[in-house]
Amino acid sequence: MTQAHTVQRHFHVTLKRKGHKELVPGEAPRPVKSPKIPRVARLMALAIRFDRLIREGHVKDQAELAKLGHVTRARLSQIMNLLMLAPDIQETILLLDPTTRGEDRIKERDLRPIAAMPDWRKQRRMIKAVQE
Repeated sequence: MTQAHTVQRHFHVTLKRKGHKELVPGEAPRPVKSPKIPRVARLMALAIRFDRLIREGHVKDQAELAKLGHVTRARLSQIMNLLMLAPDIQETILLLDPTTRGEDRIKERDLRPIAAMPDWRKQRRMIKAVQE
């Protein structure tokens, strides 16, 4: 009578030069987490880009952008309202240090009441509380 034996072996597939695949024994190496650009910085850049698209006539208005981006008009307005921030605050947001772990320090939601304030001096005071 023959007995069945099970052999388990770990391996992973790695890409070698020019798309050639190779089986390599052992566990796959864990990916190294690279720092990520804060979401609010990406949204600020997006708002600037969207504004340029509208100004240059590539899209008609925010409603068209919302439709193209598969987001609600309300969400697009929230993003575009970042343009109401004082220029130095916008620059600070764009130059935020990458997030290496955990959550981003500043969130878009934190900036909504600041962007709604028309006085840039008051905005500058308000942003200090968010940055702490």
